[in-house]
This record gives sequence, C-alpha cells and structure tokens, in this order.
Amino acid sequence: MRVLVQMNKIYRLFLAMCLSLTMISCGEYAQLQKSTDYDYKYEAAKAYFLEGKYNKAATLLYDLLATMKGTSNGEESLFLTGMSEFCHKNYDMAHQDFKKYTQTYPKGVYVEQAYYHSALSLFKQTPDPRLDQSSTMEAMQEFQAFLDRYPYTPLRNQTQEMIFQLQEKLVEKECMSAQLYYNLGTYIINSMYGGSNYEACVVTAQNALRDYPYASNAKRELLSILVLRAKYQLADKSVPEKRAERFRDAIDEYYAFANDFPESKYLKEAQNLLRNAEKVVKKKNVDIEEE
Repeated sequence: MRVLVQMNKIYRLFLAMCLSLTMISCGEYAQLQKSTDYDYKYEAAKAYFLEGKYNKAATLLYDLLATMKGTSNGEESLFLTGMSEFCHKNYDMAHQDFKKYTQTYPKGVYVEQAYYHSALSLFKQTPDPRLDQSSTMEAMQEFQAFLDRYPYTPLRNQTQEMIFQLQEKLVEKECMSAQLYYNLGTYIINSMYGGSNYEACVVTAQNALRDYPYASNAKRELLSILVLRAKYQLADKSVPEKRAERFRDAIDEYYAFANDFPESKYLKEAQNLLRNAEKVVKKKNVDIEEE
C-alpha cells in the first residue's frame, strides 16, 4: 500500500508537469532565468523536464531550491532536480541531489525513489575493470543498503541484478590481476604478497574465489585454472628440495578443479599438468626408495 501511494503521488507530479507544457514558448528561457515569478518559473522547469530539456530544467530548479525550501513545492523541486540531472546523464550531480533529498526529507513522498536513484547514479559511473573500483564498491553498498531499507520494494529484482553486475566487474578486476601476475612469471618485481609472481597469482585468485562466491561460473573457472597453472609453475621452478611437495599441492589442486568443473574447456590442459606433476612425484618416490 505504501508503494502504491508513493507511485500515485509521483504520477500526479508528472501529470501536473504535462499541464505545464503549453506555458512556455521557445524564446522565454532567458526571461525565465531572470524572472521573480517563482511559481511560473517552477512550472516552466517541469515543462522543460517533460520536453526532455533536462539541462534547462535543472538550471531553473537550482535557481529555485533556496526559494522553494520550506514551501509545499520544496520537496518536489529537490527530487525533480535530481531527476533532471540523472536524465541529463550528469550522474555525479544527480547522486548529490538524491543524497540531499534523503537527508532533508527522510520520510518524503519520493524517498524510496531517491535512495534507488542515488545508488543507480553511482552504478552509471562505475569505471572499466582495469581502473580503480572504489566507486563500484560504493555503488554495491548503496544498492544493498537500499534493499535492507526496502526489502519488499518492487525494484528488488533489478537492484539485485545490478549488484550482480557490479560484483562481476570486481571479479573481472581480480581475474585481470591474477592473470597479470601469472604472465609476469619469474620476472622480478615488488610483489604485494612477497615471494614470486606465481604465489601472488595464487593468493589473488583464491581470495577472489572466497570473496565472491556468487561470481559467474566462467569467472570462477578462470580463477581456478589460474590457481592450478600457477601452482604447477611454482613447483616446476622451485629448488629441488621443494619440488615434490609443491607438485603434490598442484596435483591436489587438479582434483579440486576437475571436481568443480568436470566439463571445463581447460580440462585437457589441466590433465596434462596432472600427468607431468605425477611423473615428478613418482620419480621422487623412486629415488627415496632406492636410497
């Protein structure tokens, strides 16, 4: 019932905006900016919004916010300012406006929509996986906070889908990091984990598998084969006294991988690594017996 009442009020807002469309002629914008007829200016801003002239609508609304504050149109004008910026794809400003709305009107008519669009504004700004993902984490946190606040929202399904998309972006970032460590191989750099790049690959991939249990199967498969590859290479390039032990670890990793992904496109590669690792371990056992 609460959501129906809220949506009905939003519908009435846009109906009122439709009635304002006939009020503006093409040459009035400059005069409107200077006008002190605030009610007319406000109706004009709503009309511009409906015409898709979001930048003009936002400009007029920003001029009116201080004047409208405390009036019957104050709440509506702040929400509409955020929507104007959002529709104009000025997502940073939209996020700030929606945040201001939720802080100013915590029980407002449009508060659920404002919380949702605040998170959605962050979602629209998230960067390529190769870049810093701090804003991706922030968007995930806002979407989750929205679901915690409104567990029965009709926006639940699309919110969960966007959380999944953001998580996939974070997993992609980890996949790229793990792959980079693997590709660097024995190249000597300062590793944040210490040790070799192969060890860094293993730690990065395993952390991602632990931290993102609901990542897509394709991403989990890639991370898992990277762990197996890195453990094999780490064993292969180890000093003699550590080779057998590390190859046993790689063998264990193979069985975990084959169990999780029995039809993997990497299975043939994994089986080759297994055979090579078993040869080394078998030879080591023979050498021990002969001693």
